[in-house]
Amino acid sequence: MHTYSNKLLQETSPYLLQHAHNPVDWYPWGDEALQRARKENKPILVSIGYSACHWCHVMERESFEDEATAVIMNEHFINIKIDREERPDLDHIYMDAVQAMTGSGGWPLNVFLTPDGKPFYGGTYFPPQKAFNRPSWQDVLNSVTQAFRERRHEIDAQAENLTAHLSQSNAFGLQKPGAEEPFFTSGNLEKTFEAVMKSADKQWGGFGKAPKFPQTFTIQFLLRYHYVSGNEDALQQALLSVDKMVGGGIYDQVGGGFARYSTDTEWLVPHFEKMLYDNALLVSVLSEAFQLTKNEKYKEIIGETIAFIERELMHPGKGFYAALDADSEGVEGKFYVWTYEEVNKLLGKDTALFCAYYDIRPGGNWEGQTILWTKESAEEFAANNKISVNELSPVIEKCKKLLLAERSKRVRPSLDDKIILGWNALMNTTLGKAFAATGDEHYKQLAIDNMNFLFEKLAAKDAAGFHHTWKKEQARFPAFLDDYAFLIQALLQLQEITGDTGWLDKAVAITNFVIGQFSGDETGYFFYTPQNQPDIIVRKKEVYDGAVPSGNAVMAANLYQLSVLMDKQDWRDRSFAMISGLANAIIKYPTSFGVWAGLFLEITDGTAEIVITGQSPAEIHKDVLKMYLPHKVVMVASDDSSYPLVDGKPITKKTNIWLCKNYACRAPVSSAGQLITLINKGKIE
Repeated sequence: MHTYSNKLLQETSPYLLQHAHNPVDWYPWGDEALQRARKENKPILVSIGYSACHWCHVMERESFEDEATAVIMNEHFINIKIDREERPDLDHIYMDAVQAMTGSGGWPLNVFLTPDGKPFYGGTYFPPQKAFNRPSWQDVLNSVTQAFRERRHEIDAQAENLTAHLSQSNAFGLQKPGAEEPFFTSGNLEKTFEAVMKSADKQWGGFGKAPKFPQTFTIQFLLRYHYVSGNEDALQQALLSVDKMVGGGIYDQVGGGFARYSTDTEWLVPHFEKMLYDNALLVSVLSEAFQLTKNEKYKEIIGETIAFIERELMHPGKGFYAALDADSEGVEGKFYVWTYEEVNKLLGKDTALFCAYYDIRPGGNWEGQTILWTKESAEEFAANNKISVNELSPVIEKCKKLLLAERSKRVRPSLDDKIILGWNALMNTTLGKAFAATGDEHYKQLAIDNMNFLFEKLAAKDAAGFHHTWKKEQARFPAFLDDYAFLIQALLQLQEITGDTGWLDKAVAITNFVIGQFSGDETGYFFYTPQNQPDIIVRKKEVYDGAVPSGNAVMAANLYQLSVLMDKQDWRDRSFAMISGLANAIIKYPTSFGVWAGLFLEITDGTAEIVITGQSPAEIHKDVLKMYLPHKVVMVASDDSSYPLVDGKPITKKTNIWLCKNYACRAPVSSAGQLITLINKGKIE
């Protein structure tokens, strides 16, 4: 029996349900709480987090489960809990507010609002007693209560100024295109590359200092820049980054899958939460790295990571869950770490070899225990230990299976089992790229099954559009720009790998919906939220590429790709205007605008238009997909088609590959090898 229950008990979010038995009188975000705040003229405390957030759990244990603290909160505030993954729109607004006030942000995010929802004070984690140069949570509550009672006019003025600032911040970094020097030049590409390399860690890979995030968009840019320019430094830094991550503790060496980020420079000690989107984005980059290098290690990691996602993050209907917690039994990383003694007991005669390979030793490499990682490649390790890779690999695989079986007996980290449209779409795109790179038909079928699931479960039943989340047969919250942008991207990828233009038709229809519902002012950028959403104080435009791509960046890429596929000049113009408006920011700060930088690279390089015609094109289609051609669109036609890219190309028994640029086509060829020759000839010319 629980002593307390609150309004979160009826929610489906695992994060909100974690707080449903706090003594705090929590509400979910909604009319009931907001109306009560206005009626009682009380300030609103909004506390935002997510289920895999370690410090969110800490603050709950220390403060939100404390009865004396709850008395203060319940008496003086209307208390609202938000899952940032359910309502990223609200998280964006209030995170920006706290960053403007304090210069920093993070989760848990605790922000105080006036009764009409405008922020006036906030912060992140607050301890139960004054520490870390932070006031205690009770001190914060009492200070805000006193200020609201005695200096209300100052608080209202602060809230108005802050809300105005949030509205104005939508224009950051934007410039009027057309008045400056040409943007799409090889010189500007080189400047962008040089800016990336300024923050490159040339010893351990990645960019910047600890904590280190994967920065997949930047790695992808370097792979593609190498493809376009032949620059070896770009390739070396990209592959160094990939190699250090797949060998590091950020990668689960036993069970597959990547953690959120590394707390150190060497990628050894991760923050142990595993997010669907991180794994999707990393497998996407690994797929490109495998296409480019044919390094079998990358194919192996692709397989292990997708297997992890299917095993631990997949709904029976083929939707993908959001995340796994960092903690189990209240301890971060406990599920994943080992002692030398445990491993020795499990492996017997294979202990010495396995432990040497993964740096497992008495005393451990982290807080008395061991995070498995490899300090050298299998080839280097085998050579240094005077054995062959063929002798090493079976031992490693056998031992990993034994450890995985033993680990499965442990108390598991909690699962956030809500299904998020945008994150599923990112994973769908990744499955398509993994199929293209490896030819594994299972990945293609899983992408098709997942897309059918998304249309069945998250498409609005009584109106146009989609929902943002789904759980227990409940689809909730109108989808946001990211959801639609990633969904269109996935549909375009699905069309490319299947040759089924039905997916393209869906992408076109959803793009028209987004243009109608999310378009902004004359800048051409899209708002994060649809028209007429009633419960936000400002409509924001997001342009930064963060943990996930910016919805605007992906929409600009979608519009560009669709303009090529469908010969739509207005969509091409809008895409060009969007990217041109961020030209200076992309060139100077490419690690914050990585997806934009990738689109800049493609537009400057040009896009190969590849059409495969014939009555049995499947095998040649598969051969074309396996090639590393990052700047392309592909259509397959086995019968007469009305699509502009296919128009005028005769369908015969023989399979032909047409290479075009700006709708001007070369004579067709009949193999992927001949296509590569044609493309390389064009690059030289």
